[in-house]
Amino acid sequence: MLQRVLFSFLLLVSIFSFAQNKGTLKGVIKDKSTGETLPGATIQLLHNLSKGTASDIEGNYTLELDSGSHVVLFGFVGLKSDTVEVTIFPNQTTNHDVMLKPMAKMLETIVVSSGKFEQKLEELTVSMEVIKPDLIHNKNSTSIESALEQAPGLSIIDNDPQIRGGSGFTFGVGSRVAIVVDGIPLLSGDAGRPEWSYIPIENIEQVEIIKGASSVLYGSSALNGVINVRTAYPRSKPKTIINYSLGQYSIPDKPAQSWYNGSIPGFTNLNFLHSRVVKNNLDLVIGGNLNADQGYIGPPPPAKYIPSDVKNALKVTDTIPTFTNDDMMKLRGRVNFNLRYRFKKIVGLNAGINGNFMASKGNMVLAWMDDSTGIYRGYPGAVFMQNQTLFNVDPFIKYNPGKGVSHSLVTRIFHSDNYISNNQSNRGTMYYGEYQLQRDFKNIDLVFTGGLVGNISSSFAKLYASSGTPNNKIVNASGFIQLDKKMWDVLNVSGGVRYEYFKMNNLQSVVAPIFRAGASLQVLKGTWVRASYGQGYRYPTITERYITTKAGIFGVFPNPDLQPEQSKSFEMGLKQGFRLFGVKGFLDVAGFYQKYKNTIEYLFGAWDPEIAIIGFKFVNTGDSRVRGIDCSLGLTSDEAKKIGIQAMIGYTYIEPVSLTPDSVYARDKSLGGIGQDLSYKSASMDTTDNILKYRFKHMFKADAELKIYGFTVGFSYRYYSRMQNIDRAFESLEVLTSESPYFYPIKATRYWKMHHGFEILDLRIGCKLSPSHKVSFIVNNLLNAAYSLRPMKIEAPRTVSLQYVYTIN
Repeated sequence: MLQRVLFSFLLLVSIFSFAQNKGTLKGVIKDKSTGETLPGATIQLLHNLSKGTASDIEGNYTLELDSGSHVVLFGFVGLKSDTVEVTIFPNQTTNHDVMLKPMAKMLETIVVSSGKFEQKLEELTVSMEVIKPDLIHNKNSTSIESALEQAPGLSIIDNDPQIRGGSGFTFGVGSRVAIVVDGIPLLSGDAGRPEWSYIPIENIEQVEIIKGASSVLYGSSALNGVINVRTAYPRSKPKTIINYSLGQYSIPDKPAQSWYNGSIPGFTNLNFLHSRVVKNNLDLVIGGNLNADQGYIGPPPPAKYIPSDVKNALKVTDTIPTFTNDDMMKLRGRVNFNLRYRFKKIVGLNAGINGNFMASKGNMVLAWMDDSTGIYRGYPGAVFMQNQTLFNVDPFIKYNPGKGVSHSLVTRIFHSDNYISNNQSNRGTMYYGEYQLQRDFKNIDLVFTGGLVGNISSSFAKLYASSGTPNNKIVNASGFIQLDKKMWDVLNVSGGVRYEYFKMNNLQSVVAPIFRAGASLQVLKGTWVRASYGQGYRYPTITERYITTKAGIFGVFPNPDLQPEQSKSFEMGLKQGFRLFGVKGFLDVAGFYQKYKNTIEYLFGAWDPEIAIIGFKFVNTGDSRVRGIDCSLGLTSDEAKKIGIQAMIGYTYIEPVSLTPDSVYARDKSLGGIGQDLSYKSASMDTTDNILKYRFKHMFKADAELKIYGFTVGFSYRYYSRMQNIDRAFESLEVLTSESPYFYPIKATRYWKMHHGFEILDLRIGCKLSPSHKVSFIVNNLLNAAYSLRPMKIEAPRTVSLQYVYTIN
């Protein structure tokens, strides 16, 4: 009995003594630049990063520590971390408030796309470009692709994104670049096509562009890279932004091209955004867009009369509609919202729902009237009217219980309904879900990321009936794991694997493992070198395999035997940071090598006269390779200063070649139906060095903006070298239409041969009248250049617009 009493006494004494050696550190964490409190900021012991806590929804933190001296690390996403030495006394509370400073814009930019967790830009093992919202807004972008076009190594050809020449022109179908918003795919389920105007440009935190195969983390469509649009949640202070602009298209230089009939086509755009925190734990964002645009492409002339017997012989059985200027008007309305609830009683738990809705009226122009007087008009039968309705709802729940563990479940229902003339209407729904587990082993500097993904896309469209039914479905399931390890504070290594499953309709299922690895080493204070290897795998979309449609002489043909394409990507790069005369910046140089198997190309030819005389078809063309050099230069100065500069400059050189130029990949039905074998050499206009079709070997881009007190002056410059190779079938099309009295002559190759590159210059001038009011004058295509980025489609002439931005913050 005495032993038990003595043991209990000693236990109480030890507990009391242990408690006597404890103290409390508490305070509030704020953003020094705005004074806003920071919920979710991290507080960690520097010598034991597993010991720590996070600030609550009001920025307050409490951390119990042993008595004595400690070095505490305070951090928050996008702000510069701070270390503080504190002394803790037994049974006492030590108060310490922290003000975290903003990071520099370039070398300390925080991104999440590469590893799906927060990383510094310079420590990545892959090439990435980051576009800030200022560039999007200052260029008066009414749709995000006009700002993305300034990113080095990225080009957008008629809605189709290309990174480092990894794909040719595909009219946006079957994108090799994954378009994601907050990490969730936003490509249409049936066609894999981006809807640029659907992305909420009024509420963007930043855009992260990964160059190179990224299928391990982002799946099939990320064969050549990823464009991840990160939206913004509110800070502690409410914010309201109204952005209104109006402008007009300039009359093209050649008077004969004026279809305007004495009027000048114009456009107007309104963006609005309101964000706030309600009762300290409900984040609310509401935004939207209204847009009206007459456009710069005029309606086609009425089609020529074709006798019935000739129609039957040529299989031109449809009636080609006649359109007016009013029909060519584009109208768009969109509204979006973000809701996130942060639970007070369960620290680290938040749930919410995001949504977006858009209704629009527009048109798609497949081909111009001709390459001279009709360059700004559509060809009869190659213009389609479209009424589109899109919406998505994204329920999610995320839980971060601490100790470096986080759980995430994100879902999306994305529905599209497209009414398109010439019996091309379609509707489809995509169901997406992803569970992700992440564990940050801070004591060994290792981050584990694993996830399970499910994606079901269903479509109803008569133009996909060649599958045997207008109802089509594709199922994709996958799992992925990635490990990111930091060693000796200078070396970052990363590796991952993904296992994909695909099944389309009743076809045999396909499975594919995909791997990636990379490393980044800091060799000097501002110098990083990196190397990476990644595999890509892209399964064909419903559209690529089964689309069957026609309009006049043009058609799009099915290919049910289309096979998945695969890629291997290698890269070595150097990133050098510097500071000169108060300006921070970086120079990034990368050499890359990409090899493709079963390359899918969108080829123009005489495929099946029973459907249409001529048109496009998706075809596996064999193996190919793209290698080259990619250079980027970024400059930024302190935003707080009255005089400053921001700049982004890039040059990309590629060698895109066919590795199987003599291999026969298809047989068409030209020559009166007799047909001929098709290979790279027989189907190409220029086979010099076996260069692939629809690529630019050289691209140079620059954007710079100078701030002087309340005034800003900026310019953008883009250079595209000559597109060396296109389809030989364009020559056949010219012969066919020029010799027939029933069609207007189509001209495509002469324009292609005459132009050896294009230069486009944009200019903008802004004045901040007060903290809440700003006006800007923007001129795009200042020199009114007539330029074309793909055959038979002219780009916009000069536009002049006036922008007014009202901000309450």
